[in-house]
Amino acid sequence: MNKDFQTELTASIRNFSLPKYNEIPNVGLFLEQTSKYISDIVAPLPGINITGSMISNYVKKKMIANPVKKQYDRDQIAYLLVIAIAKSVLSLEHIQVLFDLQKQVSNSQRAYEYFREMFEGLLFYVFGINDTMVDDDREPTRERIIMRNTVIAIVHKIYLEISISIIGEIAQEEQ
Repeated sequence: MNKDFQTELTASIRNFSLPKYNEIPNVGLFLEQTSKYISDIVAPLPGINITGSMISNYVKKKMIANPVKKQYDRDQIAYLLVIAIAKSVLSLEHIQVLFDLQKQVSNSQRAYEYFREMFEGLLFYVFGINDTMVDDDREPTRERIIMRNTVIAIVHKIYLEISISIIGEIAQEEQ
């Protein structure tokens, strides 16, 4: 593999991280603050974004709870982070199915942390930053299997989009 390509590839994602659940603001953010907060986090991930109108739509579809006094709390923001990332490979209807499954077996904090750890671990593995694949030694329930496969699809889509972008840039520089 071209050394410049691999260097650019790993550099594009090396410093990415999702906030831990307890690091997500719980003071109550207004719609535009929530949108900006999430957008800033997912900015390194191509094709992943969120706007105020998208958030309002997710509230209307009852994917997240209504804001209290027009403010979004930690739980809502965690769900919005997952929606913003997962919608790159899943329909909103399928994301809702995942949320409904999750609510049957776990609270939002544990579910978000599972998603975050799985997402970051697989992202860094696929991009060659970590040599070890994330291994979930817990019982492989249908919910965990579905979430892992969802994350694998998301991570591979991100990898392909960044790879193709870098290859295009390298080709332009060589001309």
